Amino acid sequence: QVQLVESGGGLVQPGGSLRLSCAASGFTLDYYAIGWFRQAPGKEREGVSCISSSDGSTYYADSVKGRFTISRDNAKNTVYLQMNSLKPEDTAVYYCATDVLVVAGTIVGFGSWGQGTQVTVSS
Repeated sequence: QVQLVESGGGLVQPGGSLRLSCAASGFTLDYYAIGWFRQAPGKEREGVSCISSSDGSTYYADSVKGRFTISRDNAKNTVYLQMNSLKPEDTAVYYCATDVLVVAGTIVGFGSWGQGTQVTVSS
């Protein structure tokens, strides 16, 4: 059974930082492209970032570029999203997913999804 579990969310003040983790089980994460997505109440899902399996190349949405960093630790079967300089508009449920591609500048995931972790940025 393929399973992704997100963790690391919480409540932070604007300008603060969080590190999200996406832990995989039931498969070896090394060979999959992994992406992070987010969805705020009443809004559509937004692709945030992704990382390849082959060469570790990364992609970021314009809204988070320069503030967020995606990385992977294959030995721990985990992908991370380091979020710095957080803004209230970053508030959302964050999900990770497998089988991610960047198509026409948009991150698309069509594999397995985790249950999400809540990130709230508020003063």
